[in-house]
Amino acid sequence: MGLLDHIWLGIVTVFTVDPVFSIAGLPISMTIIMVFLGLIFGIFVGATPGIGGPVAMAISLPILISIFGFKADALLPVLGFLVGIMKGSTVGGAVPAILFNTPGTPDSLMTTLDGYPLTKKGQPGKALRVAHFSSVSGDTISDIVLITGAPFLAIIVERFLDFPEKAALIILSLAFVSAVVGSNVWKGLLAALLGLFMAYIGTGEDGHPRLSMGSDNLANGFPLISAVLGVLILGEVFKSLEDMWREMRETSTITKVEVKGDNKLHLSDIRKILPFIGISASIGTMIGALPGIGSTLAATLGYATGRKIHKGSPAFGEGAIEGIAATEAANSAVAGANLIPVLSLGIPGNISAVFILLATESIGGFVPGPQVFRLVPDQINQEMVYAFGLFTAMIFANGLNWTFGGVFMRWMGVMIKIPKQRLLPIVLLLTLTAIYVQQTNMFAVYVTLGFGFLGYFMRKLNFSVLAFVIAYILANNLEESMRQAFAVTGADPWFLFASPTSIIFVVISILVVIFFARNQKDLN
Repeated sequence: MGLLDHIWLGIVTVFTVDPVFSIAGLPISMTIIMVFLGLIFGIFVGATPGIGGPVAMAISLPILISIFGFKADALLPVLGFLVGIMKGSTVGGAVPAILFNTPGTPDSLMTTLDGYPLTKKGQPGKALRVAHFSSVSGDTISDIVLITGAPFLAIIVERFLDFPEKAALIILSLAFVSAVVGSNVWKGLLAALLGLFMAYIGTGEDGHPRLSMGSDNLANGFPLISAVLGVLILGEVFKSLEDMWREMRETSTITKVEVKGDNKLHLSDIRKILPFIGISASIGTMIGALPGIGSTLAATLGYATGRKIHKGSPAFGEGAIEGIAATEAANSAVAGANLIPVLSLGIPGNISAVFILLATESIGGFVPGPQVFRLVPDQINQEMVYAFGLFTAMIFANGLNWTFGGVFMRWMGVMIKIPKQRLLPIVLLLTLTAIYVQQTNMFAVYVTLGFGFLGYFMRKLNFSVLAFVIAYILANNLEESMRQAFAVTGADPWFLFASPTSIIFVVISILVVIFFARNQKDLN
C-alpha cells in the first residue's frame, strides 16, 4: 500500500463510514456532522468572554467518549468535533475583542488594539469581516503546511532549536510585546516583569513553594485562567463601569456605538491585508511547529512584524485593518501547525493540541509519533489512515469556516446593539461562572476578582495589560526552557550564549528595547 492509497482511505473513511443520512444520494457521515457541530459550537464559545476553546474541549471530551465509546470507529467523530471547536473558537474569539475590547480567548489579545478602535468608528462589520477572512486564510495555509510537512518538518525544527534557543526566543517575544504594546516601553517592561513575578508564586520546577506564605492555596499558584480573565475581562469591566458612571454623572446619557460608514470587505481591502496575512501566517506556522510555545507568541510577533512594515493611515492601534489581519492570521495559523509535533513526535504544542492527544490516548487505535507515517509493504498502516482522515476533517472544517462560519460570525455582530449597562453585568457573571465551573472552588473566584482590580489599576496608571498577560502565560515555558537549557549545557550560567542562534535572539531583544525606547524619547 502506497502513500496515495492511505490518503484515499483517509478521505473515504471521513465521508462514507457510519452514514447518518444522505442528501441527493450522497451519504453524510457522523464525522462530517460532528465537524459541523463542533465548528458552530466553537464560534459561539469563542465569542463568549470567559469560556474559550480549551474550556469547551475539556468539557466536551468526556461527554463525547461516553456517547461514542472507546471503539476505533469513534476516533474520527470525536476528533472531528474537537477540531471544529479548535477552529471555531479561534475565529469566534475575535468577536468580543472587536466589539467590546474584551478578547474571548488569549489568542485574540492583540486584536483589541485595532478591532475595538474600528468599532468605535462605527465599522464593527468591516472589522469582523477582516478578522474572519484573515483567520481562515491563516488557518488554511497552516493546514496545507501540516499535511505536506508533518512527517519531517517538526523533527527539523526540533533539531534546529534546542533549549537555549527556545528560552532566548521567549525572551525575544517578551521584549517585543513590552516595547511594541502600550505607550511607554519601560512601563511595558515593568508590566511584563510583574506578570512573571505573579506567575512564579507557588510551587516551582524544583518542587518547593515560592512566596506562598504557608498557604496551601498559594502553594499551588494562581490559576492561570483566573489571572488571565481577571486582568483582561474583569479589569476592563470595572474600568468600563467607572467610565459609564462618570459619563452618566456628567451628561446623564450613555454613549452608544452607532454602525455607520462602509462595513463591507472590498477587493481593495483584501489587497491591502494579503501581505500581512502571508507574513503572519508564516510566523504562526513556524511558531506552531514548536512544542509548548503556542499562539500567544505568534500573535505578538505577527502584530509586531506587521507594525514594522505598515505604512500609511490609520496607524496600528488606531483602527488599522492590517493590524487585525496580522494578529488573526498569526494566531489561527498556529492551529494546524500545532498538530505537527503532535503527529510527528507525540508532543502537544498548545492546550487545544493536548485534548487532541488525550482523545487519541483515551479511545486507542492511534498513537501519535514517527511510526504514524511509516509505510509497510503490502500492509495498511491504520494509524496513517486515521492521520489523513484527521487532515480531511480539518480541510472540511476550513471549507465550512469559509462559508457558514463567516455568516454565523457576522450574526454575532448584533451583540453590539446590547446596552452596556446590561451587557457588562452579564459579562461579569459569565466570567465568574466560567471560573467556578472549571475550578470548582471559591478561591479561584476570589483570585479572579483580585486580578480584576489589578487590571483596573493597571489601566488607570497606563501600564500595558497585554504585556502582563503574555508574560504570565509564557512564564512557565520560560522557566522550563531555562532550567532544561541550564542542565543540558552542564550547568553553564551563560547558556543563553551557548549557540549563535540564541545569541542572535538575545541581541535582537536588547536592540528592540533600545530602538523603541529611543523612538519614544524622540517623540516626547
